[in-house]
Amino acid sequence: MRQSRSGAIVTLTIDRPDKLNALDYPTIDGLQAALDEVEAEDALRAVILTGAGERAFSAGADIPSLAGSIAGGTDRALREIVRRGQGLTRRVETFGKPIIVAVNGLAYGGGCEITEAAPLAIAAEHATFAKPEITLGFPPPFGGSQRLPRHIGRKRGLEMILTGDPIDATRAYELGIVNHVVPATELLAAATDLAERIIRHPATAVTACLNAVTRGINLPIDEGLAVEAGWFANTVPTKGVADGLAAFLNRHS
Repeated sequence: MRQSRSGAIVTLTIDRPDKLNALDYPTIDGLQAALDEVEAEDALRAVILTGAGERAFSAGADIPSLAGSIAGGTDRALREIVRRGQGLTRRVETFGKPIIVAVNGLAYGGGCEITEAAPLAIAAEHATFAKPEITLGFPPPFGGSQRLPRHIGRKRGLEMILTGDPIDATRAYELGIVNHVVPATELLAAATDLAERIIRHPATAVTACLNAVTRGINLPIDEGLAVEAGWFANTVPTKGVADGLAAFLNRHS
C-alpha cells in the first residue's frame, strides 16, 4: 500500500500491479491500517483510493490466498475471507471522511465491491467492472451480494452477479456504480477536484452528511429521518454552523 499526501487529501494506492492489484491478506490489512492513520489525523480530510499501473484498480481477492483459506474448511474460510473482506468494505462504507475510489482499470470481485462500498467513485474510460465470483462456485463474499442490488436494483444486480459478465465504465455510470467517467489521463485530477469541492466545507458537516446517508439509506423512512435529525443535532453547536450562518447573514445584510 503506497501513500501520498497533498494538503488535506491523501491518496492510497493498492500497489501490486504485477498481480493486477489483487487483494491478498497483507494488502487488505494494510489498507485497514492506512485508514486507521487517516482517521486519527484531523488535518487529513479526504481519501482517494486507486490502484497502481494502468490495467487495474483491483482484480479482486488474491485467488491463491482464497483457495488456501477454503482448503482449510468452512470456519477458516469465513474468518479469513468473509470477515476480513466484509470488514474492509464496511469500513470503507462507514468511514467518517469521504473516500473517492479512482478506478484506473478493471474492478473485478473485491475491487468492484470496494467501489460499491465507497461513497463516491470516478472511473477512467477504459475501466471495466465484474462480479466473477460465481465462476469460482460461490457468491460475492465482501458484501457485493447485498450492496449491488441495493444500489442498482435487484434485477440488474442479479444479472451481474449471476452471469459474471463485465460491464464497461459507461454502463457503470448509467447504473450509478460510479459518479463520473473521465479520460484516464484526467482520473486523479478529477478525483482531486471532487475531494477539494467537498473539503471546502466544515469537517463536522461532511461527517454528518456521510453518516446520515450511510446509516439511514436502508432504514424505513421514519427511522432514517430520526438518523438525519440526530446528525443535524450534532452539528448545531459546532463552529462550522456558527461560521456558516454568520457568513450567510453578512452577505445578505
